Amino acid sequence: MAGHSKWATTKHKKAITDSRRAKAFAKLIKNIEVAAKMGGADLSGNPTLVDAIQKAKKTSVPNDNIDRAVKRGSGQLGDSVEYLSIMYEGYGPNGVALMIECLTDNRNRAAAEVRTLMTRNGGTMADPGSVAYNFHRKGVISVAHADSLTEDDVLMAVLDAGAEEVENGPTAFEIICEPTDLVATRTALTDAGIDYDSADLEFVPTVKVEADADTARKVLRLIDALEESDDVQNIYSNMDISEDVMAELEDD
Repeated sequence: MAGHSKWATTKHKKAITDSRRAKAFAKLIKNIEVAAKMGGADLSGNPTLVDAIQKAKKTSVPNDNIDRAVKRGSGQLGDSVEYLSIMYEGYGPNGVALMIECLTDNRNRAAAEVRTLMTRNGGTMADPGSVAYNFHRKGVISVAHADSLTEDDVLMAVLDAGAEEVENGPTAFEIICEPTDLVATRTALTDAGIDYDSADLEFVPTVKVEADADTARKVLRLIDALEESDDVQNIYSNMDISEDVMAELEDD
């Protein structure tokens, strides 16, 4: 899940069950396979694969699983699975915009699952383009807070690499850049000795909509349900939550 707002932090604080962790591992492995298939197994020439592997390692995916995924995706173990990338658009409770990104080997199954999960959990599907215009494709890099690391440190490291802004979130700094500047910005952080948690291309909302506690609960339930689908890879939203509402959700 992604969304560049406090509700993402709130959700990440919840306990991760064994089944949820297994699903998270499977989605990270799928990312590695797709990156290896698109750009090959050579890390020096495939920055997308580097980021996919780093993200998997940060989430404690075993190295053996990562190695097999690289070989499977690059065709070293025979024919690899053909994944389709599909974006569905819709609205959650109270009109919160959602972009639902799927990686699937079965378009009909993915479409049916997303539509059913949306309908059962208070969401509605939208026509292509009716939600997407509210989002821009951006490079997003997350840098966890550290005792000696300041927002100025991060900003100075990435400013000349093309970073557009640095947001100071509850638990991490979030760097936004153009997709074409993602590799350069990530490299600038590494050169400055700053570790990053993730570097991805994501859909960032142009305008965020602040949600009350009731809306946030309903939307989070919908996102939880969607993330249970093996085909759903990422979910982006324009929902934002105030500090007060976030505190109320944490008390639930």
